[in-house]
This record gives sequence, C-alpha cells and structure tokens, in this order.
Amino acid sequence: MAKRKLNAGDRLFTRAMIVLFCVVFGLFGYDLVKGLVNVQLVRGAEYAAKAKEGQLHDTELAAPRGTIYDTNGAPIAQSTSAGRVYINPNSLSKLGNRAALLEEVCDGLASVLGVSAARVRQQAGYTERNYMVLKGQVELDRMEKVNAFRAKECVLEYVEGGEPRRDKDGKLLLDAKGNPRAGDSNDKVATYAYFIGVSADVKRFYPLGSFAANLLGFTGAEDVGRAGLELLYNSELTGTPGRVVTAKNAADSNLNIYYETNYDAVPGNSLVLTIDEVIQRYLDRALEQAQIDAKAKAAYGIIMDVKTGAILGMSCAPSYDPGNYEAVADPKKREEIAAIADPEKREAARKEAMMAQWRNGTIELTYEPGSVFKTVTLSAALEEGLTSPGEHYTCTGSIRIANRTIHCHKRTGHGNQDLARGLMNSCNPFMITLGQRMGVKTFYKYFTAFGFTEPTGIDLPNEFKPTKGINIHAQDKMGIVELASCSFGQSFEASPIQILSAVSAIANGGKLMQPYVVKKVLDAEGRTVRETQPTVRRQVISAETAKTVCGMMEQVVSNGTGRNGYVSGGRVAGKTGTSQKLSVGSGYVASFVSFAPADAPEVAMLIAIDEPGGDMINGGQLAAPPTAEVLENVLVYKNIEMRYTEKEKEQLGGSAPDMVTLTPTAAKEKLQTAGYTAKIIGEGSSVLRQIPEPGQSIQQGGLVILYTGENTERTVKVPKLTNLSLSEAKRVAAEVGLNIKLTGNLQSQSLFTYRQSIAEGAEVPLGTAVTVNIMTDNGIRDR
Repeated sequence: MAKRKLNAGDRLFTRAMIVLFCVVFGLFGYDLVKGLVNVQLVRGAEYAAKAKEGQLHDTELAAPRGTIYDTNGAPIAQSTSAGRVYINPNSLSKLGNRAALLEEVCDGLASVLGVSAARVRQQAGYTERNYMVLKGQVELDRMEKVNAFRAKECVLEYVEGGEPRRDKDGKLLLDAKGNPRAGDSNDKVATYAYFIGVSADVKRFYPLGSFAANLLGFTGAEDVGRAGLELLYNSELTGTPGRVVTAKNAADSNLNIYYETNYDAVPGNSLVLTIDEVIQRYLDRALEQAQIDAKAKAAYGIIMDVKTGAILGMSCAPSYDPGNYEAVADPKKREEIAAIADPEKREAARKEAMMAQWRNGTIELTYEPGSVFKTVTLSAALEEGLTSPGEHYTCTGSIRIANRTIHCHKRTGHGNQDLARGLMNSCNPFMITLGQRMGVKTFYKYFTAFGFTEPTGIDLPNEFKPTKGINIHAQDKMGIVELASCSFGQSFEASPIQILSAVSAIANGGKLMQPYVVKKVLDAEGRTVRETQPTVRRQVISAETAKTVCGMMEQVVSNGTGRNGYVSGGRVAGKTGTSQKLSVGSGYVASFVSFAPADAPEVAMLIAIDEPGGDMINGGQLAAPPTAEVLENVLVYKNIEMRYTEKEKEQLGGSAPDMVTLTPTAAKEKLQTAGYTAKIIGEGSSVLRQIPEPGQSIQQGGLVILYTGENTERTVKVPKLTNLSLSEAKRVAAEVGLNIKLTGNLQSQSLFTYRQSIAEGAEVPLGTAVTVNIMTDNGIRDR
C-alpha cells in the first residue's frame, strides 16, 4: 500500500503541535523533571517505605516466657495460651458512616473485653496506623466473647434507596441508633472483624497459687517481670517475639497466602531452682500457722543446704497470689482497708498493703539479731584463743561497762556457768565479757568475716545492703559500750538471710557459702545454658572451732533456751533470739536458727516471727516449735538417718502389730503382752480389720480397736487436746477412745500441748491417732 504524502495542511498542523509542545515543556518541563528526580532519586527510599507500610500488615506473635521449675522439675511458673485484641484504625477511618460504627464498636468491645470505651476511642484515633493493641493476655473464655462480637455483621458503606438490608439469617441490619438502614445490592457488608483483629498471646500462670510467691515475684500486663526472680531474670526468661507480615491490596484486604511471611516466636530460657516443692510446702504451712498462733504481723523462714548454700525453701506469711498480685491477700488487712471512709486514703492504704505483701522479708527485713548472734561472738573468742570450753563465769544479773550498767535477761543472774552453759542460758554478761576481751578491732574482723557488713549476694532483687552509721556501726565510731551491745546481738541490724548464712558457716566447718536459688538455666530445647556451682566466700573460723560451737549449740536445743526446737532422733543444734527492730516498724522479732544433724550438718533453718501480738515474745516460745515441726519432716524426707536414744524409742512407741485373721481372744492377749490395750467390736470369730492399721504408729499403752464383724465401725468426735498437760491430754483422748501421738521435746519439764492435727469436733473412727504437739515454757526465755 502506497504511503500518503503529507499535504501543506498536515505539515502546518505538525509544526504547530511541535511548537506547542516546546512551549508547554518550556513552561512546565523543568518542574516536571525536577519532580520526577525528587520522587525517583532524592526521596525514592522514603516513598518506597511509605508504599511498603501501606501494603504490609505486621502482626507480632507473643513469645512464651521461660518456665520456672522447682529442683525436681515441677513447673511453678509457666506461660499459658491467651489472646491479644487489636484494632485497625486505618480501616475504620475509611468507613462512610465511621462515627456511628465507632460508637457501637467502642461501647460493645469495651464491654466484652473489660476495658474502657475511652481507651478504644483513643486507640482508634491513630488513623494512620493499621495495628493498635487494645488488650493482651486475654483469657480464652473472654476471647470467645470477643470473637462472637467480631462476627457481628455491619454495613460498611451504604447506597441510598431500596429496601432495608438484611443479614444472611434474614434479620434487619440496624444502625447505631437501632433503626433499619436502607440500601441496595451495592452496599458493602462485612463483620466487625474487618477492623477488630485477634492474635495469639501468652499469659503467666502460677499453677501452685501462692507457693513461694515472694521469691518468684510476678509479671505485669506486658509479660515483663516486676518482682522477685521474674524481675531479676527477666532478660533470660523473655523470649523473642515472632511476626506475621501480610501484604494488603488497595481495598485493604489480605492478598493470597504467597504474600504472607511468618517468623516463629522463640521461647525464653527456663530456670531450674534449688527450691524443693515438698520442703517449701512444709515451711509454708508451718509459717502460716505460726503467724496465726503468735498474732504476728508476719513470719519468715529459710531452709538452706549447709554444704552448698542452695536455698531449699524460702517463705513469707502472709503471702499473695502472683496470678492476682494486685489483690490484697490478707483478709484482716482487706477489712481494715474497706473500713476507711475517704476514697483517696482507702486507695493509698490498698497500694501500701499491696506493696508490703510483695516484699520478700527473708532478704529485706532488718532487725537486731539478738541472742542468735552470740554464736558468732563465741566462735570469734574461741578462734582467737581468748576463751575455752572449760572457762567458768559467774553471772550476777548485770555488768558494768564504762558508765553504763547492762542487765542480763535474767535479772537475778545465772550464777556460775561454763562456756556451754553460758550459751545455753543465753547469758548477756558472759558474751559481753568475751567481746571486751577481743576489743573493737578483733571483734570487727569477725563481724565482717561472717558477712554482717555486706549483702550475701543471693540471686534475688532488693536484698538488704548494710550502711555504716545507719544499720551497723562503723569500726572507727565503735566504743566499748557499742562493742558490749553488739556482743550479744543488739544495736545493729541484719537480715534473715545474713543471719542464716553466718550460722551455716559454723555448721559447715567454718566455710561461709554464697546462697543461691537458681540451680541452672535451660534454653528452649532444654539444654543447659549455665549451671550454678557452690561458692565458698571465705573461711571464717577453723573446722575445729566450728565443731566445738556445733556441740554447744546442740546442748542449747537439748537442755537450753532452744529445747522447743528439739526433734527426737534428729540431733538439732540451734540458738534462740528475741530482739527489737530499729529502723523499720516497732516491737519484737522472735527468731530461732538451727541446723541438723549437729554432728554432721546438712540443712540449716531460720524462722523469724515479726511483731508478735500475744503474751509470748521469745524465740524459744514462738519460733522454735514450728522449726521442730518442719525439721522433723525435712529430715525424714531427705532420708537423713534419725538416731534415737533408748529413752526416745520408749517414748515414741512403735508400730501397731498385725492382728487381722487372729481370733479376738488371741489378738487381745498378744496386744496386752506387747503393752497395748485392746477393744473388741463385733461378734465374729476372727479380726477382720483394726485401727490403727498394721504398721501405723502407736505409742506405748495405746488403744487398738479390733473389728470382728461387717458394718460395725464406730466413730467419735475429737475433743479439745490443746493447752493441756501431757497426762491430761492422754486422759481426755483415752476417755473417748482415741490415741495420741506426741511430738516435741519429751525430755523437758512442765510440758503442755499447743496444737492437734485433727480439729476439735471432727468425726473420726474409734482408735484414730491424733498427733499432738508439745512444748515447754520452762527455761526458754532469752529476754
């Protein structure tokens, strides 16, 4: 086909267009080129990032926090599944009827989620964002309600005219005011999930409730540790969050799966503690009861492995539930707070109580150690050769130092006593005399060596740090009067963990150990990241001196102020203390520090009763009895051999012999020969069963019930067996047909019962054995 030649008109039009283009380009071309260069070269990265931000939706996946285990692998703090709810303000801002929908969403979502509508509106106000979290760590049952709310249908954009819109079930779609909305098939209908999103989250869970709460601590709303081990080891326990990055199209909808990238969350490291769940429970129960019995402000306890410094149990009473840490756990304190009329004062009191219950008194509480410290003074004087076990001292009831008279707790004096008896009697003038012989310089050397001028370094936050001139005397400011008061544990402060560590050094051949609670750290695969090795801080006294003091401390328990801490067969060594608080609070602290067995120590223990409110204030009265209860259980649990004396064996009794299948006559004769009483119930020809059952504990002279017929079991109500002498308790139990098992120092004088294992009024089978705790108030006072 031949090409058409341009005529004159065509050529003229072409020239005109070229001229016009040149004119236009001349006028606007520079700005156009400049704009293209700016977009593509100068600010290209910025605009690319904005485009990417508009196209990509980034959702964070919560990482499970590491688990905390007890020493045997039982989980005591772990992460559990929960939900996270977020809103997409950007999507919400594009709605034609946003105001009406926003009102409905804010009120409805606030109701099901348990947050304020104001918070929802605030988060929805960030219209340039696609992801604003409303609440994390939402329990799964609440998430079900959230998802039901997200499933509600709504009209996103209306086209006016036509019939009212209906949902898939035929129900009218209403606006925020409850009126039907008119529309047609072009209306855009969706669910609230269009702008309300959910994702997986994790929540901290404490399966054992208040178990070791003051040691464990808790996590806050963002799963961040706020107290205890959760705080100190937060970086170890915190995992690495995952992410889901999803591409969006122009309609703000997800593209297909090929445009989604997942980055898995990595769990945090886990902790294996030195805490033993069984031992901790023994301690928890004893402290809870001790606090109630003493009407005390609080009670604290620590159990330590003497040889390693590992903490086997650490407890405070009252405690709290770390899963509900903002609730005041103490019922009495809650009542006091509720009675405050002024709202501001009531809230201030609630916060104060809340903070107080979080504190770990075993490492934060400070008080004068009192007579417990006499073990340190005695050890130092023996180590320096300034006294010997054979030394005698006559206590007249007081001693004169400079221009002051310092009294013994026994104002009439203890009379002539050797060194061991001086410790058993907790004699103040004897210890003051030893301190004066040492002088300030030598005394302060051991005061420092035993750890009273520094924190122990235990791996827990907020440990008490002694300050010279405030909590303890500075050496250069210490005169002979201050030396005298320090020699028997007064005029300075220490924490329970400091005191237990010092006394454990005596039990450990003079080696002061580093206390610790984390045994090892594990990664997400269970591999050991690191493991704590026992650390000897220093040798404070010789093994020979330590052995001598251990022997004297055993005598304190067998026949001194610590006799209520006695455990039959356990060979317990210990020292009582009754002292005052100097800088925080007021009143007394009754304490007892101990270890067992005395000749080969394995476990050490301290119990402190903070501000007792009853008539009794002494450590031998309040702290020694619960110590004996716990130590007996711990020694048995750890398979430490119990070495009973013949007298103890006789007092403890034995095991019930097996009478089943014997004739009633033969069984009765056999029991009487063994020293027991028999009661036959039924008309049968042979014994079908017995109480106590074969092998169960029964004391000498106890009652054995022999049943010879079916359905003949008899029950009785347990009588009151407390605040009685031993003979009275035995008589009352025998009158109703019950056995009693006595626990405590049976070799002491003036014994009385103070607790029974089965509550008064309980219905139990005839012949049941009720454990009855005994104690004495004779010769146990040290203040």
